[in-house]
Amino acid sequence: MKYFEDLKKAVSFAANCSPFYRNHFSKSNTDINSIEDFKKLPFSDKHELREAYPLGIQAVSDDKIVRIHSSSGTTGKPVIIPYTKKDVDDWAEMFAWCYETAGVTNLDRVQITVGYGLWTAGAGFQKGCETLGAMAVPVGPGNTEKQLQLMEDLQTTVICSTSSYALLLSEQVKSRGMLDKINLKRGIIGSERWGDLMRDHISGELGIELFDIYGLTEIYGPGIGIDCEKHEGIHYRDDFLYFEIIDPATGEVLPDGEQGELVITTLQKEGAPLIRYRTHDLTRKIPTPCSCGREYPMIERILGRTDDMIKVKGVNIYPGQIEDVLKTIPGATSEYQIHIAHVDGKDVLTLIVESESGYAGLAKKIISVFKQKIGITIECECVPESTLPRSEKKTKRVFDKRYS
Repeated sequence: MKYFEDLKKAVSFAANCSPFYRNHFSKSNTDINSIEDFKKLPFSDKHELREAYPLGIQAVSDDKIVRIHSSSGTTGKPVIIPYTKKDVDDWAEMFAWCYETAGVTNLDRVQITVGYGLWTAGAGFQKGCETLGAMAVPVGPGNTEKQLQLMEDLQTTVICSTSSYALLLSEQVKSRGMLDKINLKRGIIGSERWGDLMRDHISGELGIELFDIYGLTEIYGPGIGIDCEKHEGIHYRDDFLYFEIIDPATGEVLPDGEQGELVITTLQKEGAPLIRYRTHDLTRKIPTPCSCGREYPMIERILGRTDDMIKVKGVNIYPGQIEDVLKTIPGATSEYQIHIAHVDGKDVLTLIVESESGYAGLAKKIISVFKQKIGITIECECVPESTLPRSEKKTKRVFDKRYS
């Protein structure tokens, strides 16, 4: 491993300085001398970090902490992540690199439509933009009228948003006939899983190139990885982060190329180091170099999350699989909802799909391909485009009524 000494120091630092990891590693040998030694260390997980609330993970004294961010806490206590000045600077460096990888320069005008506050997104997008030297337009989420006005008046060249909000904006631009009044060139899209169908739809409506940015609150925030102009996978900064892919059921580390759950270890983080942190994001390491020639390795775009999985008729289904089915069927769009009910003693999955006009028999085709690729028989309803709700944040797609 290229950065093994950094990995060794990171483990020692966390074990000795973080109260959480001091306790977490109390029965482990943290004097690692090989990757095999490292693999014997226990994983850490979000539910364990919640038990360290509020600052049990903090590994430096209070006078070194300059900022905190936190997770939403919608399913329990939030996870609070403290940052030192070095952490903030390192994150900004990675984020600026992400912008550069997407072709953004200091001449661009970057409209940031994601949330600010304790959430990491807005602060990360803005600090990275300012580090690069581009013009930040920190609008924040929502207020679509204001977004479109500023997009036109300031001649914004880069939009930063969730995929759901990018879709909403693209449809508003089209319906208002604004395309020749704006100057968008690129979109930096993150915060939720999105597939090629949505990429193609947004890109086609706005005439821009889209880039998938990756990150999570516990690991700095967004801006630790992004796809480049070749769109062959997400490059990540292996000088700051060590990635493993594991079997989510057994915890076994999988070879490069095999799909599993992403586990991240921070190599440079001071305020809240994380060792073998389970992200629950499903992906794989791409074993071949990118054709762009960049030295940083790649993972595949995120398929989904282990906790996004739904089980119907004994089959595990992820949102990414739904999108993979729809992108093969002419007339189907990226927008869908899954409704699951328990009727007469059996599970019934109904897939509602927005469809382009002029495609007769589309529902029957979707049912057939779904059965072939995923292995179960479903019901399908096709509705006109723009029928399903649009979101300024993340789009809810799964409605499981079996347990309500």
